[in-house]
Amino acid sequence: MRWRTIVLLAVPLLAAAPPVRGQELIDRVVARVENDIILLSEVNALGHYQQFADGKSESDEQILERLIDQWIVRNEAETARFPHPSDADVTHGAERLRASFASPEEYESRKKQAGLSDADIRNMVTMQLYLSNYLDSRFRPAVQIGPKEVEDFYQDAVVPRAKARNQVPPALDASREYIQEALVQRGINEQADRWLKESRARLHVEKFLTEPAK
Repeated sequence: MRWRTIVLLAVPLLAAAPPVRGQELIDRVVARVENDIILLSEVNALGHYQQFADGKSESDEQILERLIDQWIVRNEAETARFPHPSDADVTHGAERLRASFASPEEYESRKKQAGLSDADIRNMVTMQLYLSNYLDSRFRPAVQIGPKEVEDFYQDAVVPRAKARNQVPPALDASREYIQEALVQRGINEQADRWLKESRARLHVEKFLTEPAK
């Protein structure tokens, strides 16, 4: 779901990877959003986190688009004085991230390859939760899912997926709560996409990713 992707592939709080010996790392502005700037180091940092979390990263151009979306969400949340997640919620989020890896060894290996510390990851999880919680709070109340939508999703998605795996489909009643939440998240995703497009149209955004350092 794209709005979750926006936040789960994170906010640029991490330091960029160290330069190769003999090279000088020169940071530069790659975008201006209203009166704020986005730096090349932020693009690099998000790319490193994507590599850590997913085993691959997007292009610099795609990452920059994510950073602009993140700016919109973060700016809106801060203007609304939306509360930050509790330490307990952050700890739980960090534990869930760790558990998403096949093994503790894979987690540590990918973390080392990306040049991240435990503090870096916790900072990232903190901001991920902040942004995702804000989007959920803003758009969930407007999403209404009826019984027929749940039943259609069950027949069109759950049953075919189970059969494709040679599994017996779960009962509809046992799946209802999961399906309901999946449809709500899809509705949030759709509304967030529209809001981001409308917000971008009102903003002054300049991008300099392919230009020389200024």
